[in-house]
Amino acid sequence: RPHCLNHSRQRSSCVFGFGKGKNSTPLDTLLWYLFMERILFSMMTSSPCCVFFIINSTILFLLRSKPVFSQCPRYVLLFNLVLADTVLIAQGQALYLLAMFDVWISYPLCGCFAMVSQLTNQISPYVLIFMSLERCVAVCFPFRHCTLVTLRNTFIIVFLIWTVASFNVLTQLPDLQMRVFCSTFSMHLGPKSYEYDTIYTYVLFTLSALVISCSFVGVMVVACLASGDRAQAEKTRYTLLLHLFQLGLNLLSMMQVHFFVAVAQCCRSKRLLDVVYVCVYVCVVLMPRCLSALTYGLRDPTLRPALGTHLCCRLPKYRHYSVCV
Repeated sequence: RPHCLNHSRQRSSCVFGFGKGKNSTPLDTLLWYLFMERILFSMMTSSPCCVFFIINSTILFLLRSKPVFSQCPRYVLLFNLVLADTVLIAQGQALYLLAMFDVWISYPLCGCFAMVSQLTNQISPYVLIFMSLERCVAVCFPFRHCTLVTLRNTFIIVFLIWTVASFNVLTQLPDLQMRVFCSTFSMHLGPKSYEYDTIYTYVLFTLSALVISCSFVGVMVVACLASGDRAQAEKTRYTLLLHLFQLGLNLLSMMQVHFFVAVAQCCRSKRLLDVVYVCVYVCVVLMPRCLSALTYGLRDPTLRPALGTHLCCRLPKYRHYSVCV
């Protein structure tokens, strides 16, 4: 594919609008269409990123500014989940735009981007595990919920989550090797590190799926026995199903490189590969990271009124928020 930013003559024609004059050549016209294609794809991906970045930022502000959220263990876990998703959205879109416009960056900066991507990718499954366990304890053991799920224990869990995820990223630093445009997959690993990363990913998602499934079974048993709050059990059941669905999307986003390798081997059209990449990037990488805002911002009865007030730019009114249960 021709690159209009690689040569000075092509750069000047790209800036001043090639392909529109009377003396334009077929190459100039092709470069013009390629440039406009990049602009179109960039707008297609940047628009949902900006929308959900604003929504996620509003949720993060609410979770830290109001005591009813900042002092509740469940919302502390939600804060870390939304924070990881927001960082991954911003980082992923930045790398996408750099690659789309053929912008090369230094190796240390690309290494930082890749480590942030790997770190935030691992945070979501861990947080989903403990959010599912918290809901399971609230339904199955309601009288012990206040003693088990405390703010202190939640902060310890959050610290352990970030520590384990950071340690897993730092162990791969000696084997990173730079190649082509900056992305998570450009930082190739050695054979042993690649095997370790694959095994770690499978174990993490298997454990996450097992914990969420067991929590779902426990909630279903409580609902069938009618030994607790049926309404809360039903709501928790749907929440756990959303956790499981979100976990599956996160797994797909981490395994997208294998999908592209398979597609590239079957398809020889570079234009078609670009379209497939944009579609998968939006549907598999961006949308799962926006699901947390929709799952908790719209379904949560405590967070929904405050989120609607701030997004609609209305003056906040005094409200009696429900307690954290």
